[in-house]
Amino acid sequence: MGKNLRAKMFLDMKQKELFRQVQSYAFDYADRAFERNVFPTGEAIKDLDQFMEDLPAGEGDASEILAKLHQYGSPATVSQTGGRYFGFVTGGILPVSLSARWLADVWDQNTALYAMSPLASKLEEITEGWLRDLFGFSDDVVAGFVSGSSSAIFCGLAAARYRTLIKSDWDVNKKGVRAAPRVRIVTSREIHSAVLKAIALLGFGTDNIEWVDTDTQGRIMPSRIPVLDERTILILQAGHVGTGAFDPFDEVCALANRANAWVHIDGAFGLWVAGSERLKNLTQGIEKANSWSVDGHKTLNTPYDNGIVLCKDKEALVQALQASGSYLSFSEDRDGMLYTPEMSRRARVIELWAALKYLGRNGVDELVFGLHERAVQIARELEAEGFRILNDVVFNQVLVACESDEITNRTLSHIQHSGECWLGGATWGDQSVIRVSVCSWATTAEDISRSVRAFVTAQKHA
Repeated sequence: MGKNLRAKMFLDMKQKELFRQVQSYAFDYADRAFERNVFPTGEAIKDLDQFMEDLPAGEGDASEILAKLHQYGSPATVSQTGGRYFGFVTGGILPVSLSARWLADVWDQNTALYAMSPLASKLEEITEGWLRDLFGFSDDVVAGFVSGSSSAIFCGLAAARYRTLIKSDWDVNKKGVRAAPRVRIVTSREIHSAVLKAIALLGFGTDNIEWVDTDTQGRIMPSRIPVLDERTILILQAGHVGTGAFDPFDEVCALANRANAWVHIDGAFGLWVAGSERLKNLTQGIEKANSWSVDGHKTLNTPYDNGIVLCKDKEALVQALQASGSYLSFSEDRDGMLYTPEMSRRARVIELWAALKYLGRNGVDELVFGLHERAVQIARELEAEGFRILNDVVFNQVLVACESDEITNRTLSHIQHSGECWLGGATWGDQSVIRVSVCSWATTAEDISRSVRAFVTAQKHA
């Protein structure tokens, strides 16, 4: 970097004007988040053309760049931080967690090694212990802090692959997957697509999955599970992405444990239910699994890019993911890169720690159960207006249908374009549905009733 450019950047840092400018934009955005259109208007989307240009040849003005981002970028965002966004199982954002991320971004810590960030190492160690306590896991469970549950699933299944093949005296790190002993993959027909992606990436092949039938809510049926053995990886889920249903972990994990099979539980949003006294019966038996994947940015409402892999077999996780090099200074303290695929990795644990520190056990319980209460409310109010509810609302997911697929799809389109709230569509069984995911701490009872009114208006125009 040239001396002149470095000097200019230093002066901007010294004066702090850029940060004050961004702070004012952030506060302006936050002030409008709860009442603005949930999905951007057509005009806001058209204005994104303001960003279309060739790469500039010279230096730009930092203040003008930020002003352009706010003027044309802010209106074109989806208001996921408000109380009426119910799409894609997307959480809101706790102010304390967002604030912690701002500070962490200024710190710009690389969390690969203790030597790179003693702070991040210590907070990962503390947060790992808090998660064990919250989920009811044993002291041998370790955590890796990754970008999301897709990465966490990959890590959990990589550990499973390593351990399962070692049982057959095959070190996959050295010998690879070609000619490796067969590893059986058993899972339900309703498993999330992120699991299928991990299965493909790890070389198992989705054509080799032994599929298990599910009940009317998408739960795996224990009676349909094939005979398991020590060469088997069984994948279950805590929270079906459509119905919100939970697999019968206690019974199924007991079967797997007796067969010495590996169990991974995909709990992207549902694993947090273990932290609610009033709902944790849904997760009974999860501690019998070997690995788990979960998102902070869903149910816990941390900022995005916050996933966690938890694993009872530390050696398997480390062997599956560890890199080595003479320049790497491993320590007796926690070196975070041992538990994740990345070496360079931002200190995402800071906002996760802040959320758990702020909420505490009782706050997690209140947050999780509050999402359930709002889901029950929207199901009840929609049913009273003549909509059909197709699932048992056990947690935060609601599947809604009208009298025909055509009317359901048109109703959904009208809702999405109204700006009042936003929901996604899906197919459940053989019919089109509107999928409601209540995931934000900011969603109030009035937000639910207001959204129901949007349903009613949309159906009238369908």
